[in-house]
Amino acid sequence: MGNMTGKTIVITGASSGIGEATAEKFANEGANVVLAARREERLEEIKNKISSENGSIAIKKTDVTSREQMQELADFAIKEYGQIDVLFNNAGLMPLSFMKNLKIDEWDRMVDVNIKGVLYGVAAVLPHMLEKNAGHILTTSSVAGHEVFPSSAVYSGTKFAVRIMMEGLAKEVAQSNIRTTSISPGAVQTELTNTITDEEVLSNFKKSAGSMTPLNSEDIAEAVFYAVNQPENVDVNEVVVRPNNQG
Repeated sequence: MGNMTGKTIVITGASSGIGEATAEKFANEGANVVLAARREERLEEIKNKISSENGSIAIKKTDVTSREQMQELADFAIKEYGQIDVLFNNAGLMPLSFMKNLKIDEWDRMVDVNIKGVLYGVAAVLPHMLEKNAGHILTTSSVAGHEVFPSSAVYSGTKFAVRIMMEGLAKEVAQSNIRTTSISPGAVQTELTNTITDEEVLSNFKKSAGSMTPLNSEDIAEAVFYAVNQPENVDVNEVVVRPNNQG
């Protein structure tokens, strides 16, 4: 069995990419994994794929923009496994666009998913973790939360926001046994770019294709596991992981 035997991790955005890879990594290490996303069919497929490994898998259809559904997710995990040891706030959207093109609905959606979804996750698990004086909350930020580039203004804003929220939370729980981590990936081969509708951005992406080899989702899953698997007295507050040829 792995190093996470008996531990329970809840993962949002678990229907593909980084969330899926992280679920598989932790299941292989013996954890109880609760998969959460809107696409229930994909969650079932992932559960069937990895349920034969060491850990136990449960799924819960969840929209992170719903405070009620996030609380139901936490309650479900506690009912299934008795406790939540780790929350990985991974769900996110990246519909990059130039601000002049006024993709306002996409801005709203990013704020709802990338910021409010994280806050609702924290609100759902923090009372439970404070009560048992233990736990770990991780959030997927981004290299774009450290620097901004043309077309990333709103996306970078949301990812900077969650970094700062996690930094603030870390200070608030510093005297407890609760740990916090922001994971900031660079370019990763995932479905994240599928939400881009701005034709100017898509055109730029096509021109730059082949100039960089993106990371795999498994690379980020390893970073998540590294942070979680440290001794209890070690709190890895931030991890930045990017391809070695990404400037």
